[in-house]
Amino acid sequence: MKLRLVAAMAGAVLLSACGLNSVPTAEENAKAKWAEVQNQYQRRADLIPNLVSTVKAAGAQEKAILVEVTQARAAATQVKVSDADLTDPAKLQAYERAQAGVTLSLQRLQEAYPELKSQANYATLMTQLEGTENRIGISRRDYNEAVQGYNTTIRTFPDAIGAKIFYGAKPMVPFQATTPGADTAPKVEFGNGS
Repeated sequence: MKLRLVAAMAGAVLLSACGLNSVPTAEENAKAKWAEVQNQYQRRADLIPNLVSTVKAAGAQEKAILVEVTQARAAATQVKVSDADLTDPAKLQAYERAQAGVTLSLQRLQEAYPELKSQANYATLMTQLEGTENRIGISRRDYNEAVQGYNTTIRTFPDAIGAKIFYGAKPMVPFQATTPGADTAPKVEFGNGS
């Protein structure tokens, strides 16, 4: 009876050291880390185009205000009044309208100034781009570390026994940039049609 008890306990100890729990735990950890890599790629795919659109829209609004001021100023410089024209009410009114256009445009610019945020939007975009790429890099690193842990577990004694016998475990592949240009972050362009 004692011999059976000792054999059962020895068998339990040997089985517990054969990777029955450590192999699937390491495998699930690596799979979870890969899911986080994919999550960060999806985050980038969702976030960056929306940020770029927001920055472009804010820039377009500001551009429209600044173009209006520039055009009003140009129109005002086109209307000239000489000393001889000071007696012509039509020329003076045209001059006043042109100057009022500049004043109105400048007032709009001044009123919109607190709303002019393209510089801050560009800074936010750059921060988000950097943060996103950092998150992706960290997720890749974490995945590669989890794969290394799993691969080490299934190849080292005594876990290698359980890995082969019970799970037929095969080594996982760490993340590698395989697509041409994958080592380069996407370019953000604000040009025509982008």
